[in-house]
Amino acid sequence: MHFNNHNSTHEWVLKVENLTKIYGEHTENTLANTGPSKGTNICPETGSIVACANISFELFPGEVLGIVGESGSGKSTIVKQLFFDLDVTMGSALLRPFKNGEVNIFEESNQKKRFMRNHLMGMVYQNPRDGLNFAFTSGGNIAEKLLMADLFHVGKIRERAAELLDKTEVPVARMDDLPAYFSGGMQQRVQISKAIANNPPLLFLDEVTSGLDVSVQARVLDLIRGLQHELGIAMIVVSHDLSVIRMLTDRTLVLKNGRIVERGLTDQILQDPQHEYTQLLVSSLL
Repeated sequence: MHFNNHNSTHEWVLKVENLTKIYGEHTENTLANTGPSKGTNICPETGSIVACANISFELFPGEVLGIVGESGSGKSTIVKQLFFDLDVTMGSALLRPFKNGEVNIFEESNQKKRFMRNHLMGMVYQNPRDGLNFAFTSGGNIAEKLLMADLFHVGKIRERAAELLDKTEVPVARMDDLPAYFSGGMQQRVQISKAIANNPPLLFLDEVTSGLDVSVQARVLDLIRGLQHELGIAMIVVSHDLSVIRMLTDRTLVLKNGRIVERGLTDQILQDPQHEYTQLLVSSLL
């Protein structure tokens, strides 16, 4: 899963600048009053919560970027903003496959945002209930994504659903079963099938193994790694678990109190962490 050297500025799939999410009333001092140096993301003046601030990064084709940090560090907030689940307070994101990466996607209309979600992105949530419709069969969930991406041929939809379930190790014979009758690990695999159904250039994975047994976690991670290798999708993997980050990612951003405190190649960060917070995270791995 190693990507080419990206010296060229033209190659990114996604370019994020100063992405910031603040809950509640904030003043011009809110960002200065919060963050790792202050040890809090709650503004003492206003009580507003800075979920993340000044997040900037680029993601390249076929690259897997990890975002790691403890619970409440702002990791999930970042991907939920990029997938339009949450509104943005400040910042911009450019997506190469959309208008050649020349517009801030956050300023587009809801219709255009739906287009991007349906055609250009996939999301796998921590809780399968957020990503699957439990009133639909496993095949129906995949069909829903394909219909939104404008594939209307019933035979082709079933064929594609069967192919995806097979690829993610869900028995094709269970295509017409409801996700409620599946184990947590199998629900997660159906969710992955749905997320990649439209061959998106960009996939978000938000704490996808945290509710699963360790043995199931390993299989789901193996599956994700294999799919990434085969399909070459650029991914952002959010996790509080460094072993997940180690297994899946090329580069990593370390988050604390909503800010990036360290960034670099995953191997380098794990072998020689520079920030004391990262050192603490890495020591918990040993």
